[in-house]
Amino acid sequence: MKVTQKIAQCEQENKTWWSFEYFPPRTAQGLQNLLDRIERMRGLGPEFIDITWNAGGRTSELTAEMVKTCQGLIGIETCMHLTCTNMPKEKVDIALREAKLSGCRNVLALRGDPPMGKEEWEAVEGGFVHGIDLVKHIRREYGDYFDIAVAGFPQHQSLPPDERDMEMKYLKDKIDAGVNFIFTQMFYDVDLFIEWVKSVRAAGITVPIVPGVAPIQTWNGFQRATSLAKTIIPQSFLEALEPHKANDEKVRAIGTKLVAEMCRKILNANIGIYGLHFYTMNLEKGTKLLLEELNLVPRVETIKPLPWRQSLTPTRRQETIRPIFWANRTKSYISRTENWDEYPNGRFGDSRSPAYGELDGYGVSIKQSKEDALKLWGEPSTLGEIADLFARFCSGQLEALPWSDQKPLIETSVISEQLARMNTLGFLTINSQPAVDGAKSNDKVFGWGPRNGYVYQKAYLEFFVEPALLTLLLSHIERDSNITYYVINKRGDLRTNTHSDGPNAVTWGVFPGKEIVQPTIVEAVSFMAWKDEAFELGQQWARVYESDSTSAKVISNLMDTCYLVNVVHNDFHDVNAIFKPFFQAGEEYKASQANAPVNGQL
Repeated sequence: MKVTQKIAQCEQENKTWWSFEYFPPRTAQGLQNLLDRIERMRGLGPEFIDITWNAGGRTSELTAEMVKTCQGLIGIETCMHLTCTNMPKEKVDIALREAKLSGCRNVLALRGDPPMGKEEWEAVEGGFVHGIDLVKHIRREYGDYFDIAVAGFPQHQSLPPDERDMEMKYLKDKIDAGVNFIFTQMFYDVDLFIEWVKSVRAAGITVPIVPGVAPIQTWNGFQRATSLAKTIIPQSFLEALEPHKANDEKVRAIGTKLVAEMCRKILNANIGIYGLHFYTMNLEKGTKLLLEELNLVPRVETIKPLPWRQSLTPTRRQETIRPIFWANRTKSYISRTENWDEYPNGRFGDSRSPAYGELDGYGVSIKQSKEDALKLWGEPSTLGEIADLFARFCSGQLEALPWSDQKPLIETSVISEQLARMNTLGFLTINSQPAVDGAKSNDKVFGWGPRNGYVYQKAYLEFFVEPALLTLLLSHIERDSNITYYVINKRGDLRTNTHSDGPNAVTWGVFPGKEIVQPTIVEAVSFMAWKDEAFELGQQWARVYESDSTSAKVISNLMDTCYLVNVVHNDFHDVNAIFKPFFQAGEEYKASQANAPVNGQL
């Protein structure tokens, strides 16, 4: 979606909105850490993010890669910076083509800073001289596909009248060439900013203005950033901050209140601005504190338009249905289906038409390094010790499992005690969801989708289990006609009690003015594809240990002999019904094991 569409939608609904800026880091580890942070900060509710283009164009490929990852895997609308510096027309066209392929609809067109080591800016051969030349080129080649932004400089308001008017004319020329909105440079003089906005409007410029706000993190960082950008600092800021310049925590606390007050003045100034763009400097805490100070709470419909993370690439943007099995491994699902010509969508869609990618093509592996895995999971030597790890994970006492890269979802806390008990009884759970009977769509635990709707879920459990315990469990499950299941082993032998070939919707939502949305399903073809990945992850865990170690043998044997099972309880009114057969079978099996003969003696 274009940024201007998002801004207009928020204005129509009378919402304050916000967005974040990031820059490409210098190292591979820094890049991975930043992507993890962007994914985490997505939970703060930004409407979009933007990714800078390094001065001199040195990180152009990294910018394009970050845009692709943010659009496709993290699922957040992204604006790509694009500069003229060191960029011949051919490289510009490559960057724009890749952005379009990634689903990016927004570009910030800049002349850019001089290349590293040069004081004066100069165009490269075959390149563009001014930002307006880049704007015209994008419009000529791509029509209205992209929203194009340019930079605005509130401090131009303090220039001598002739210079100020000339700068305003340059800005107006860019707008007339096809610019859709303006990002401002960071500023701290709010009165000067408001005055500049009024001058922009008086010049006949009506496109949205996005104010650039920089949280104050430390005294040295504040001084460095304002010096580099030649930012005017109000005397009141200096008087409040300088006495505490040796105390970073104090500077951040005072700076947060100063910048928050600046933001309030902007939003209350009646100048047609309803949103804020935060220059995060790739840091999380300062931006989060500022949002909290402003009482800007993320909206469920922004961070969870569907119960799973959407991919915003052109081919996947309309995807509305996914199998539940990859709930904890979204990136794997996207990677294994990236070559599909179409995606399951609509009320009756399933995955039978496309083919899942082979595991070899994706390269399934657990996220943790060997060192991290040993710290997390130790060296389990019995099935009981493995079950204890699973139980601890369900209780929130363990950061991850091989089948889940992060802690359980917040909704899992509702059934965490039941899950922990299941695991101690020998049912090793790797995925679950509780039954939900008409929660409001803005519910903090279960909510997703547009406002004023209601969401529903059938209880779902997925687990590994040993053959003897499975036999006992199925004898109990067969007594409840509301339960459907699929059972599969490593070889791919499938058993089920369902008589339908179609998908079973396990999550759905009812929203004003919409058809019923059914975004999450259970069905056989997807389960068989997921089976390969699930068992391989277990073997990857076994390979963390030396091949002749007890841990490796116990885990590998478990993967070779156990079954992978998924169970759906179709009565979503009864939250606890799905657990009853597990507790009954588990306790019976536990008693039978306790009473079993030892060495042939009763």
